[in-house]
Amino acid sequence: MTEVEAKQRLKLLYMEIRAADDQYYNADAPVLSDAEYDALRQEMLALEAEFPHLVTANSPSQSVGVKPSGKFGKITHAVPMLSLDNAFTDDDVTDFVARVKRFLNLPDDTVIEFTSEPKIDGLSAALRYENGVLVSGATRGDGQVGEDVTANLRTLETVPKTLKGTGWPDVLEVRGEVYIDHLDFETMNQAQQAAGKDVYKNPRNAAAGSLRQIDPSITAKRPLKLFAYAWGELSAPISETQFGAIERLAEWGFSTNPETRLHSNAADIIQHYTEISEKRANLGYDIDGVVYKVNDLELQERLGFVSRAPRWAIAHKFPAEKAITLLKDIEIQVGRTGALTPVAKLDPITVGGVVVSNATLHNEDEINRLGVKPGDRVEIQRAGDVIPQVLRIVEDSGNAPFDFPTHCPVCGAEARNDVDEKTGRIDVVKRCTNGVRCPAQATESLIHFVSRRAFDIDGMGTKQIEGFYDKGLVLEPADIFTLESRNESIGLERWEGWGETSARNLFDAINARRNIEFHRFLYGLGIRHIGQGNANLLARHYLSWDKFFDAVISIGEADSFAWTELMSIDGVGPGQAGSVRDYFADPANRQLVQNLLAQVNVIDAEAPSGDSPVAGKTVVFTGKLEKFSRDEAKAKAQSLGAKVSGSVSGKTDYLIAGPGAGSKLKKAESLGVKVLSEDEWLAFID
Repeated sequence: MTEVEAKQRLKLLYMEIRAADDQYYNADAPVLSDAEYDALRQEMLALEAEFPHLVTANSPSQSVGVKPSGKFGKITHAVPMLSLDNAFTDDDVTDFVARVKRFLNLPDDTVIEFTSEPKIDGLSAALRYENGVLVSGATRGDGQVGEDVTANLRTLETVPKTLKGTGWPDVLEVRGEVYIDHLDFETMNQAQQAAGKDVYKNPRNAAAGSLRQIDPSITAKRPLKLFAYAWGELSAPISETQFGAIERLAEWGFSTNPETRLHSNAADIIQHYTEISEKRANLGYDIDGVVYKVNDLELQERLGFVSRAPRWAIAHKFPAEKAITLLKDIEIQVGRTGALTPVAKLDPITVGGVVVSNATLHNEDEINRLGVKPGDRVEIQRAGDVIPQVLRIVEDSGNAPFDFPTHCPVCGAEARNDVDEKTGRIDVVKRCTNGVRCPAQATESLIHFVSRRAFDIDGMGTKQIEGFYDKGLVLEPADIFTLESRNESIGLERWEGWGETSARNLFDAINARRNIEFHRFLYGLGIRHIGQGNANLLARHYLSWDKFFDAVISIGEADSFAWTELMSIDGVGPGQAGSVRDYFADPANRQLVQNLLAQVNVIDAEAPSGDSPVAGKTVVFTGKLEKFSRDEAKAKAQSLGAKVSGSVSGKTDYLIAGPGAGSKLKKAESLGVKVLSEDEWLAFID
């Protein structure tokens, strides 16, 4: 057979085998006998062995018959996979465009281009190519580390195994959304019903479950597709614009969304959102909004990121879907910080493709405002992944008003509203005053401790924590790390639902977290107001846990040096600083931390790179900056490893003073702090 004949025959074999696979795996209706199917595959493999350069990315040999990969490994993203901030109204979009211009210190009439594209409701994935060949694939995970699903992603026809065309960089990490379209989803559920199995609730859940199959051959049976929309690590730039980069990805073999558009103002962006909303039902796949991105990649770099999202992009979500149902009861749940949260227990109802049986009522004031009580028929709404909420009473039951408890329903301790020491303002949230001595707060704190963004202990979830706590085996974080040493008497492997392998895996996962990064350790403690972003801020400022711990336990009066230093950190306000102070002022919390430190080692935060002249230095900005906005100047300094402070002290290294500088300039001069003009600062950091 000549090469031309082989190429034509292989193309025909690929089509016949793919069609047979579709009928067998997706429709449960085989069109070929096993012998006929095997003969086609054997012929294909023989031709591919004789003409290996003719093997294409869509060959069935590249995606079927892979051995199960076992438990997923981890892949660290070279560039974090962050989430997006949300917009819900046209005004939010207009504000986003204005914020971009303010940050860049541009006049309001400056034209900035934006791209817009449908926000696919699927599962994010990252594909790494080296020299044009797919070498690994991962889920988003916690944004820093994802699961290794390389073998599963290789089974997708819309994932090139080898890039097409030319011009791609040596290292190219492509990011996209894995999804199942409506037609394929309907076919899957018909097959499930025919087999007497449970149907899938929605395409997004089906896609997520399909991609995370331990056995890639199961994933291969699922009709998964991928839209490419972004990139991570690059060894060389691929374009100067977002729109141009998407065009390059399409040239290299990726499916990109045909609804992507380019706009020059907020009005055009919103108009495209309206058009997408109107055709949403006919797109053939689920979307939950439209994503807008600054088109100029140089401006994207200047805009940078906040703790978990880029400043240059936003997701404009579709309006919440609503429904009416019966409010059967109001249950009070106690959270990690002691907050008493009322939850409406509802007659189950489907809203936006999801069965809803609970909805939040937020707090006591919200119950009083709505006037809701058990027995009422109420309207609820659900927007995206946000927990459903009660909007109003549709039909009043006439029952007595709900009596909000004055004591914790779990431990019986007094529940009260916090009062701001300075303003006298009363917090709307009522909290249990018993701290971690309250079983509800203790278990919720432990669940937070092992969560993905904190210690991230595999195999230790809500069910396991509650089981260990109820048996008195894990009452505080340190107890998790002594489980293995106590297992001779515990006998975990003999518990129902456990075995030697699962117990060994849990102990291995726990031991893998005995060395933990500073920011994860701090976040894992669950201090009120100290989220992931603030934990990172504090870690970058103090660098070592010992230095941080010594500082916060020495805080006395509000004018103490340690308090002043804590308050001077840009991004840390009175609420966050006060929470840190109060947490470590409690002897029980200090003992909990000391017990934990006896079991784990806290890794110091990475010191700023010495390549920057301001790495590790403390800088303060004052006056009016003329070439950059204050926000951009701060962000740039932080990206170079500087610590940005809001006040001048003896620890300040540089004061950057623009026109109109006042008291901060005088104080800096009196302390001998180096003062730079904006031009001198820019020359210094260039």
